[in-house]
Order: sequence, then structure tokens, then C-alpha cells
Amino acid sequence: MKKLNEILGTEFPFIQGGMANIATGAFAAAVSNAGAMGLVGSGGMDAEALRREIRTAKDNTDKPFGVNLMLMNPHIDDLAKVVVEEGVRFVTTGAGNPGKYVPAWKDAGIKVFPVVAAPILAKRLERYGVDGFIAEGTESGGHVGEMTTMALVPQVVDAVSVPVVAAGGIADGRQLTAAFALGACGVQVGTCLLASEECPIHENYKQAVLKAGANDTVVTGRTTGAPVRVLKNKMSQEYLRLEKNSPPLEELEKLTLGSLRRAVFDGDLDTGSFMAGQVAGMVHEIKPLRQIFEELMAGYEAVRKELAQ
Repeated sequence: MKKLNEILGTEFPFIQGGMANIATGAFAAAVSNAGAMGLVGSGGMDAEALRREIRTAKDNTDKPFGVNLMLMNPHIDDLAKVVVEEGVRFVTTGAGNPGKYVPAWKDAGIKVFPVVAAPILAKRLERYGVDGFIAEGTESGGHVGEMTTMALVPQVVDAVSVPVVAAGGIADGRQLTAAFALGACGVQVGTCLLASEECPIHENYKQAVLKAGANDTVVTGRTTGAPVRVLKNKMSQEYLRLEKNSPPLEELEKLTLGSLRRAVFDGDLDTGSFMAGQVAGMVHEIKPLRQIFEELMAGYEAVRKELAQ
């Protein structure tokens, strides 16, 4: 089986998660320069904002990078055109069916990897001619499905004939080894990159991730059909309290409006939405991206040696 780095032309078999407001063009370029596949996260962007960030990435790296497109974005038709116009070579998609855009992307030579949270969705999307899938377990930060990475990845691998990338709950060499054992060709990581020197989030956000313990994330929005994993704080506690009483959706949206931006840019510990996965409890130090990637690989090699004894 080809490893992800061979498929994408990167040094390491890693993709950076397309984290809205965090995955800027500059950060995507930094990730690519460090040896992985950097992604510009288009969540919350319109076409011109995405074009700007893609050009920033181009200005800052000569390595491969890609774009993550949230299909529920009201500007998605325009965003789908921008990636073609700007010569992007790799696209990941989330929150919907990318089928209508895939032919144009394929004609432009773009590799397409939808993010899926269930094997049935992967099976359905494979017929559009996508190049692979990112099977993301519920351990991940941000928008989540129900299945765990351990259960999801092998079922997606068995359901499709294209490469599968594992995501959700991966922050060290043991988890990377497990992902390969489950049949994945590589991994997507996000939470462990929040604590990188290059990550453009507020210092309070980084410190919140470093301080988080094993049980310090919670999923809000299950009742609304838009579950999101975040670090526990006053905002998430208030959201869960309100959610128990099934209030009108507008009341819940009032609470979360602008909350991710407040976390990323203002470091507002009380009302910010600090998206992070369950592996936050394993992240203890701010490091350069390159070191994070090298330690993941070194950990994997060490585990392989141990298992071979």
C-alpha cells in the first residue's frame, strides 16, 4: 500500500486539519515547509478571502499544500471555482456531498479527499471518482460524528477501494502506528498542532490546550444536529445547560455566534469556543511544527521495533 506522503508528494504521511480561522495561508505554508500537507481552512471565508489565503500560502512555500472546503458554506459554489482558478492540487471537503464539484476538480488535476464520519457515506461518495477519504473519529476537535477512530477507520477501509487517511485522536507515535495497523495510509492531525510555535491562535488558546486533562473536552450541539467538540469552559457549560431544555435554535446560536473567533483572536477563556480533540490531554509543550512531525515518526519507528521483538 502506498503511504500518504507518496500519494501527495510530501515528506511525512500527515495532513494538517483544515481548522476554520486557524488554518490560514501562512500556517498552511508553515506546515508544508515542515514536511506535511498544509491546508488552508476556508470555513467562514468568501471567495476573495480564500483567494488571498491561497496566494499567501503560495508566497510562503514551494511545497504542496491544499484547501479544506466546508460544503455548507453559503459561498461554496464560488469557493469551488477559486481552488481551480488558483491551481490548488489537493482539496479536502466536509459537511456535505462534494459530488457536483468533483468533475471540475478532477479535470483541473486536483486530488479530492472528502472527510467522512461513517462508512456508508464513503461508499456513496466513492462513485464520484474521489481519490481517497479522511475517516475522522469522534475524538477529534470541532465538528464530529458518532463513531470512534478505532471503529471507523477499518470499516471505511473495507468499504472503499481508494486510500483512507485516519483522523481523530492522533498525537503520538503509538496512535500513528495504530492508524497504519487499521489500514490507513497516513493521518490527519489538528489538536497537537495547536501547540506549535507557528500556530496563529491566541496564547490563551495554546495554554488552554496545554492545561487540558483527559476529560476536559465536551461535545455541544448534539440536539441541533451539529455536534462540536470543544474544551470545557463557561460558554460550553452554559450551552449544555440550555440544550437540556430544548430551547429555540436561535437562543443557542446567540451563545456561539462569533465564539470561535473570540477563542482564536481574543483568547476569551469564558465565551470563546476552543475547539480541541480528546488528545489535548496528551499535549504538554509548545514546539516547532517540524519537531512535532519528527517526534510522531520517531515514536512510530520505536513502537514498530518493540512490536517486532
